[in-house]
Amino acid sequence: MSLDTLTAPPEAGPAATQRLTPNDYASAQDVRWCPGCGDYAILAQMKKVLSNLQIPREKLVFVSGIGCSSRFPYYLETYGIHSIHGRAPTIATGLKAVRPDLSVWVITGDGDGLSIGGNHLLHCIRRNLDINIILFNNRIYGLTKGQYSPTSLVGKVTKSSPMGAIDNPLHILSVAIGCEGTFVARTVDVYSQHLGMVLQRAAEHRGTSFVEVYQNCVVFNDGAFDYATERESRADWTLELEHGKPLVFGKNRDKGIRLNGLEPEVVALGNGITEKDLLVHDEQAPQPSLAYLLTRMHYPEFPEPIGVFRAVDRPRYDERLNAQVQTAIEKQGPGDLDALFREGDTWRIE
Repeated sequence: MSLDTLTAPPEAGPAATQRLTPNDYASAQDVRWCPGCGDYAILAQMKKVLSNLQIPREKLVFVSGIGCSSRFPYYLETYGIHSIHGRAPTIATGLKAVRPDLSVWVITGDGDGLSIGGNHLLHCIRRNLDINIILFNNRIYGLTKGQYSPTSLVGKVTKSSPMGAIDNPLHILSVAIGCEGTFVARTVDVYSQHLGMVLQRAAEHRGTSFVEVYQNCVVFNDGAFDYATERESRADWTLELEHGKPLVFGKNRDKGIRLNGLEPEVVALGNGITEKDLLVHDEQAPQPSLAYLLTRMHYPEFPEPIGVFRAVDRPRYDERLNAQVQTAIEKQGPGDLDALFREGDTWRIE
């Protein structure tokens, strides 16, 4: 069943009383992304995670904006809202506020979420609403055929920047940490197990979980993340974050990150340098200073961190909002909307 922008799952049937498989979360829609698009991998892992968590389909809502990533709700047998450009966080906020029992997911992209949707995104993160935001970052506008996006690198030649982009790219994880994000993570479309782990942790987090997924656009920006995905280079140019462990990386696990004053630096282990000299990752640190520092590490000066940058517990917007509503009802009664419309100064126009 579909009603314009709303897609709904079927009535609860046998699957509601038996364990749901990944295929039970797949809709009957033909999945239509370009062959080889990274979105397929994200969709596959999402279905596996939902199956692991056994969230009832009628309790799931996927909200998207505009873009290639925003086709996501059509391909899941859950409730879905294909909304307008950049406003998915706003719609998700209203939905979660009045239906706190739902598991609400925002699916967006670097164009949809960080251009026209940037303002909505940052306020959603700072409020710590109990929803999950997954941002597909391919550093390009794919749906509109290859214009540079807010995350495109300086010098990127596209249809809208034929002489090379001159905008500084937006590093969204730095923004998310600056907005006091309580769960901030990054993963890569082709890292199947890592992607699934990050999505599951995001789903289990209470509060706003924000996940950036490096996603390859095979048509308009193919190879944007080769340094992080190619077998020969990925170990040297990605740094997998593990809570409580030192920042070690490299094919032979022989390199690490330590602080030199207030700046991170890459060092080779050996010759007097041991893991004890390295930074130790603490995703639960009360202050976000270390997490922010990690978001500033970019290829080719540093290996790029992947995993959970921050995971802390803080009061949630939807719980506080509904507590205020309940307090008002207890003090003033349930209210009368018609009486509210008619109270105060009114005029009758003959």
